[in-house]
Amino acid sequence: MALKKNSLRIVGGTWRSRRIQFADIPEIRPTPDRVRETLFNWLADRIEGARCLDLFAGSGALGFEAASRGASQVIQVDCEPSVVAMLELQKKALQARQLEIVCQNALDYVRQATEPFDIVFLDPPFATDLGRRVLPVLLTRGLVCPHGRVYVESPHGQVRECPDILHCIREKTAGQVCYRLYALVGETA
Repeated sequence: MALKKNSLRIVGGTWRSRRIQFADIPEIRPTPDRVRETLFNWLADRIEGARCLDLFAGSGALGFEAASRGASQVIQVDCEPSVVAMLELQKKALQARQLEIVCQNALDYVRQATEPFDIVFLDPPFATDLGRRVLPVLLTRGLVCPHGRVYVESPHGQVRECPDILHCIREKTAGQVCYRLYALVGETA
């Protein structure tokens, strides 16, 4: 049986309006166009040349959008082999040399990563506590640059516990999703 595919549109940058496909897996919840547009407006002065980490890559929407808008390196991490295979196909179709796709559990990845990132996209499956478990490891291992940003999606209405080292600089809600942009304490928007 062939794997059913869905698609989404890249909102801005070099690949604006190009469509990317992703596997039809219930846990994949692509970040909607309007949310991505808002997020990348927030990151407009930081994305060019940035080193980005897209944990729980799923559809790849955030990582491909970052690469389209000028990120110099984007590492997409997902533990589902069929998801990773689809990301690889999209990378090849776009000739996205700045993307690296890793098939690994997000928590294991951050436990072994050694270089910090300018921007981290954290959009875990909502039915798990993976986001809550990954974020402290990212921070204690120094994987967020001093002037870096951490983007987090969570279900609307869910109280998001945030480590003391971060503070929320932007927050919005779209439908059932709350999305926030964090900076290290002492950094401003």
